Amino acid sequence: MRLSGWIMMVALAASAACSKPGPLDAMHEGERGRVVRIIDGDALVLDTGQSVRLVGIEAPALNRRYDDPDPYADKAARALEDMLMGRTVRLHYPGLTRDRYDRALAHLSTEDGAGPAYWVNLELVRRGHARVRLYPDTDGAGELLMEAEKEARASQAGLWALETYRPRSWAAFAPDHRGFTIVEGIIGGAAERPEEEDRRTLCTRAMHHSDLIIDMAFTARPACDTPAGTKVRLRGWINEKRMELVHPLHLEILAEKAD
Repeated sequence: MRLSGWIMMVALAASAACSKPGPLDAMHEGERGRVVRIIDGDALVLDTGQSVRLVGIEAPALNRRYDDPDPYADKAARALEDMLMGRTVRLHYPGLTRDRYDRALAHLSTEDGAGPAYWVNLELVRRGHARVRLYPDTDGAGELLMEAEKEARASQAGLWALETYRPRSWAAFAPDHRGFTIVEGIIGGAAERPEEEDRRTLCTRAMHHSDLIIDMAFTARPACDTPAGTKVRLRGWINEKRMELVHPLHLEILAEKAD
């Protein structure tokens, strides 16, 4: 069976319409509501007035305060609207339930007969409408999301058809590049720590043939043990040529020893 078919089976099993246990059953069941507004490709509002941020994923930003929308942002938002507008959903909490903006941090499943049964977060990744972005306090089903992204990327589904989002070496980005990014390269040895000590950072690594520095948080502890010379794929927020790596799954080993 193809991976996409298996993922869909898991999604359907995890939905409220099925009795079989799935990854969502391991999460805390939250409130129920009808979707009345789409804010972004990974954020929406329920009829209860509760704003919801879909965890484990990062859709291109549609509503940016000072910049134009990200490429593909309108398509990602429209995809979420087509899937959920007017539909009743159930929230599932893998950990932390609210952020500083009082948004619910949740996975969603559909709970009505108005359309197909979806595990929404997984479905968005599977269709290529969002990338995986994990935080330690809401990282439930992270490995399953990563597998879904791998297949979406291989088939160039959705945003993966755009060069903007494809993993590539740091040299391919503008020197002033900023934002959540996926980079491939060869990891080097220890690098200088930030001038201002960051208590979240456990270790700092250089990248071979690059001026990009990786600040690995305590929450990504296993990543610090990656041997120098290993070819890797990294994801995290980049600012001023430094990437913050916050989750161990954000470092993928592509080859134990680079050519």
